[in-house]
Amino acid sequence: MAKVIAVTNQKGGVAKTTTCNALISGLARMGYKVLGIDLDPQGSLGFSLGINIEEGITLYDVFKGKATITEAIRSIDCGHFIPSNILLSTAELEFNHSGREFLLTEAIKDIKDIYDYVIIDTPPALNILTVNAYVCADYLIIPMIPEILSLLGISQIKDTIENVKKYYNPKLNLTCILLTKYNKRASLTKEVSDMTEAIASQLGTKVADTVIRNSVAVAEAPAHGLGLLDYAPKSNACIDYFNFVKELIRGGL
Repeated sequence: MAKVIAVTNQKGGVAKTTTCNALISGLARMGYKVLGIDLDPQGSLGFSLGINIEEGITLYDVFKGKATITEAIRSIDCGHFIPSNILLSTAELEFNHSGREFLLTEAIKDIKDIYDYVIIDTPPALNILTVNAYVCADYLIIPMIPEILSLLGISQIKDTIENVKKYYNPKLNLTCILLTKYNKRASLTKEVSDMTEAIASQLGTKVADTVIRNSVAVAEAPAHGLGLLDYAPKSNACIDYFNFVKELIRGGL
């Protein structure tokens, strides 16, 4: 049975999609069978992995009952992937029936045994799509940049996580907060890092030992349609992300 990891933060620009890309390519590099799922209607993760998100079957079609989950799966260099596009932005209004929190859980239940890991990218919002990711996931990872406003976003996630655990998914585990776009020379970095430790304690989790340094390769990789760790394995960010993947594995994830 696959371990399902959702990467989440309601604040945009924190390297959430980049972190998903790195997890998918890093786990695949270690020999695991990985399925990526894009729950963000912007479709950035699929695009960054070289998928034409405007053509073919997407997760929206699966949720609408127009296609099976198997038909939505596409092959990528580092595993399999289920894309989304702007059509999924109507989810909050369209999927208003009872049990809508379990759309993703139901969709992938028959294929989970095929994979070692399922990696879910979520939208930068606390909406029904994000809730679906939390209900489906075993583990949550919260990437954040060492800035004050990024801390605010994390504290607002707390209530959603607690409600999902109480009503839908008691096994949900907040694995860690991951500091991204890290610059140890920035004046606020140390102060925010200390504050992040305090928030992590309140959330019952930890800050990952690994931090992800700034790197131009992160900005370049999406244009090449490759897994991040395959595109520039020697760049600072890629080295850090691969170390983070190994940290997760060592921690039992």
